[in-house]
Amino acid sequence: MSASQTSGSDRIWLSACYFFFFAILGVLVPYIGLFLDSRGFDSAEIGTLMAILMGTRILAPNLWAWLADRTGWRVELIKLGAVAACISFVSFYFPGGFVYTALSLATYTFFWNAILAQLEVVTLESLGKNTHQYGKIRSWGSVGYICLSLGAGAAIQQFGAGAMLHLVMFLFAGLMCVALPLSKSNAVTTNHSKTTPLKLSKGTFWFLLSAILLQMSMGPFYVFFVLYLEQLGYSPFAAGAYVALGVVAEIGIFLIAPSLLGRFGVKHLLFVSLLLTSVRWLVIAFAASSPVLLGFAQLLHAFSFGLAHAASIHYIHHAFPKEHRSKGQALYASLSFGVGGAIGAYWIGQIWYDGVGAIDAWCLAALWAGLAAFACLFIYIDKNSQ
Repeated sequence: MSASQTSGSDRIWLSACYFFFFAILGVLVPYIGLFLDSRGFDSAEIGTLMAILMGTRILAPNLWAWLADRTGWRVELIKLGAVAACISFVSFYFPGGFVYTALSLATYTFFWNAILAQLEVVTLESLGKNTHQYGKIRSWGSVGYICLSLGAGAAIQQFGAGAMLHLVMFLFAGLMCVALPLSKSNAVTTNHSKTTPLKLSKGTFWFLLSAILLQMSMGPFYVFFVLYLEQLGYSPFAAGAYVALGVVAEIGIFLIAPSLLGRFGVKHLLFVSLLLTSVRWLVIAFAASSPVLLGFAQLLHAFSFGLAHAASIHYIHHAFPKEHRSKGQALYASLSFGVGGAIGAYWIGQIWYDGVGAIDAWCLAALWAGLAAFACLFIYIDKNSQ
């Protein structure tokens, strides 16, 4: 799929894929901890299960990137992942012990987590030289996240944690339906005999280390945020509203990210974003009982995810040669969301102690975000990463 061959309808379908992909995330991220708690799992088990969910981002994106580079089947792999994830999610309906739940999570998230890296590559290649329009397409993912984090909160408050299952099943079906109409990929199969081996610069090493530390710091937010607010007296709908507030801020930053990147560059924007992320976790640790300060902390999601992600995607797209872009996106996804997310979820689960260790967990997250900011200082910026 090239920029010249991509129709307006394809961009609509790509936007719809982002909507449904992140709508699923908008249900799972805030509420899967609450759902697993309702099934009787303790905080250590929940942290481990979430680590498995994050851990599938290590293998899946890299395996599918290898297939995409070998075959050129980027759009085709998006379709396959959407169909397989929808079918395999049915297994999550059946209650079981820790091992069964872990296998179920690993199966459907393996297919689901493999989609995003290919979707990013297809979208950016469809834009050609107009990569500044990426935010407009990607923002539909944020819209989906907002709609479903609010909707799921209301549904769970009304019908209980089990309502999450039906919402996610509906969304997986929606993702499958909007992925299937995408035009067949016209990507050229890579001739590996003539391809320069992928080498990581020192700047890229520090960038990836920073990304890992950032996602480690997101652990308590991804796993226990709604449970934490529930313990502070907030309702599920209120918790969903605070999650949605953060994503509204994320959409706003996506719209101005191109001009910010052009003016300040990747390195400086990442450094500021990660410092503010550290501040965010400290505010949640010590002042989340204040609705105003909690709202302020959630507005900082514009930096924790929105600006940090936009800068990261920009860096990867320009730092890797065209024949290695799938690998670059997959490497970023697997190391940050995969390795970083899994480590963060696991260790936060071990120290949470059903809420007793909540403040310690948020402080540890703030430390990890601060270390991520420090790692940014060593990112080497050349003309291709501005």
